[in-house]
Amino acid sequence: MKIIIIGGGISGLSAAYYAQKLVPDGQITLIEASDRWGGKITTQRVPFEAGDFIIEGGPDTFLATKPWGVTLCQELGLSDRLHGTNPHHKNTYVLHHNRLEPLPDGLAMMVPTDIPSILKSRLVSWPGKVRMGFDFLLPAHNGHHDESLGSFVSRRLGREAYENLIEPLMSGIYAGNGDRLSLQSTFPYLQDLESKHGSLARGALQMRKQMAARGSSTQGSRSAFLTPTTGLSEIVEALVTNLTHNGVEMRLNTQVSSIAYQDVAASWQVELENGESLQTDGVILAAPAFASASILSRLDPDLASVLQSIPYTSTATVTLAYRQSDLSRQLDGYGYVIPRREGRRALACTWTSTKFPHRAPSGCSLIRVFVGRAGQESDIRWDKDSLLELAREELELTLGITAEPLVSRVFIWEQAMPQYNLGHPEKLAKIEAALEKYSSLALAGNGYRGIGIPDCIHSGEMAIEKIISAHAQKCADMNLHILENSAHPG
Repeated sequence: MKIIIIGGGISGLSAAYYAQKLVPDGQITLIEASDRWGGKITTQRVPFEAGDFIIEGGPDTFLATKPWGVTLCQELGLSDRLHGTNPHHKNTYVLHHNRLEPLPDGLAMMVPTDIPSILKSRLVSWPGKVRMGFDFLLPAHNGHHDESLGSFVSRRLGREAYENLIEPLMSGIYAGNGDRLSLQSTFPYLQDLESKHGSLARGALQMRKQMAARGSSTQGSRSAFLTPTTGLSEIVEALVTNLTHNGVEMRLNTQVSSIAYQDVAASWQVELENGESLQTDGVILAAPAFASASILSRLDPDLASVLQSIPYTSTATVTLAYRQSDLSRQLDGYGYVIPRREGRRALACTWTSTKFPHRAPSGCSLIRVFVGRAGQESDIRWDKDSLLELAREELELTLGITAEPLVSRVFIWEQAMPQYNLGHPEKLAKIEAALEKYSSLALAGNGYRGIGIPDCIHSGEMAIEKIISAHAQKCADMNLHILENSAHPG
């Protein structure tokens, strides 16, 4: 069995891993257009005096409550290297009228459940707090029609609670516009809480009790977020080592131009930009939706059109290191998020060395500024010098930091974050319907049913399972055909 996987990010690497695991005698080829594996997972380990700065260019953690990331790390022998977030300084702040205000306690699944904490918070006015209380009284909407996240939360908790509490947290995940994001595609459990419990707060409290009764599912840690000791690239490095050891053909700097299906041979032809042509039994496209659309444009223009319609927004991360003596305040938490209504060009700021103390040498602090959200791309100059200036301006305005950084790193991610806007579920349905014509073609990646690392890992696993199932069916059909011809010669 021959399988070609196009895209060498975490989705493609995971697909290749499960392919060689499930089809140990197969011929697996992993193709990546760039010169490195891992996609948006990239870690720099920068030596400095008494230790290294661990700098993440893309994501810096993965969610432990979704099992696929933890499971893969266990299989790769990385369990003992996983660290949870610092349990001693868990504060998160929200920028509010140019001041940092603590995020209220008791935000369960983005739903406020700690009433005393909400009443004390300066993030929402007293009229806004009264409006939040209506959640206990308002009837639930009937049916499961989709609506935007902004509309839903504003309907249940009020617009002020949405803009000051929920929107900045949501933006930190999706870099999106909540008034456009599909509730069903981003936070479907919120709609379930409303329909089952009649109130977001009541439902969140109930789910919180159930989760507490079950306890942590993550061995050795009760943290919701995990990361390996020297960065997420450990996962990529372990995957590459595993795949190379198990005979997977690994091809960097290789651009795919198109794919074609050959009915007679029931196989695929993968055409490369260099003129080479590869034949295979199954294909997995583990690239961004727009890149997959380009590859599929000749084979299936309608499918390509749907994929092309999934919007993406560009983002950047800027990491700066300082001596703690250069800071004007203690970094006593994980950082802060910035509501859209504040008008800042930055999206959020993570106090990395507080969140994960092992990522900076003693006496130093590591800070990361996130830039870019849907609808604000034109407000930003997307070059490294301008982004570094923007980040330093943000740290001076909010934290009073004026010192020269010891180390700085800028990472620019063009069209990096897929936007699950209203209509996304319908797009997924069209994609699934189109793929029914091609049983040995599958899609994987963050453009469809989840943007986090565990979601991407799972998408790669699901894609290879589809390809294997299609191949098994093809073999069964061929055997049946042979038997029928043997029983009825001539």
